[in-house]
Amino acid sequence: MPYAAGSTAVVTGAAGGIGRAIATRLVAEGFRVVVADLDPAVAETAGALGDDVVAAFAGDCASEAGVADLITAAQEQLGHIDVFFANAGVEGGRGLEATEDQWARAIEVNVMAHVRTARLLVPTWLETGGGRLVVTASAAGLLTMLGSAPYSVSKHGAVAFAEWLRATYSHRGIVVQAICPQGVRTRMLDDSGPLRDLLSRDRALEPSEVADLVWEALQDERFLVLPHPEVAGYYAARASDPDAWLGAMGRLQVKLDTALAEDADRAPAPVAAGGSSS
Repeated sequence: MPYAAGSTAVVTGAAGGIGRAIATRLVAEGFRVVVADLDPAVAETAGALGDDVVAAFAGDCASEAGVADLITAAQEQLGHIDVFFANAGVEGGRGLEATEDQWARAIEVNVMAHVRTARLLVPTWLETGGGRLVVTASAAGLLTMLGSAPYSVSKHGAVAFAEWLRATYSHRGIVVQAICPQGVRTRMLDDSGPLRDLLSRDRALEPSEVADLVWEALQDERFLVLPHPEVAGYYAARASDPDAWLGAMGRLQVKLDTALAEDADRAPAPVAAGGSSS
């Protein structure tokens, strides 16, 4: 089911990055859009795109109450939500040292936000003849993410939930899609340190490039939206020979360990409060 001018959408995580780029492309195509983010800068997104076609929701897009408030506000603004872009996400800590709070936040934002959205929207879409949920997952949700256990696990969960929804409701007019990019030039990539080179192995894309591919995917019903086409080959290799795949990932981890050690060596010595480093 292709979409055109006059369609409606909600985009979470729209204060910047992929979310803002998707909202920008939708508005250019004539959509009426509600942009949402916990970051109050989402109002700047709405202002840049035109207040006559965009409304902003500044609030938690992951909590049960926040999702309910967002959908209620969006329905008041739009009347009906044709497409919901569950784009908000968090990185969520590193390896085994990740805290309980970091794990909980990764699961809340990267998985449960999608569950809570579907609970509220799917029954309405079933009554009205259909709708579309587009989940921004990650190539990490198909492969893995060295250096970040909470991110990897939660993005696998995001893909798994999207897949379950698609299998369960596609025959009743519900389209579910999962966007799974590798490196994209966003703040998350900028803050990734030595992981940046690994994430950019097959070229770091601009958010607008991802948004262009997302627009193409709205014109059909493909499940996986792969801004980096190489991911399809990696995914197939992982499935066909898991041991070889894990061996290759282990070798990449060795390189990452070396890069992290070198990065730590280059870091300046900490300065005590009121003192100076020697």
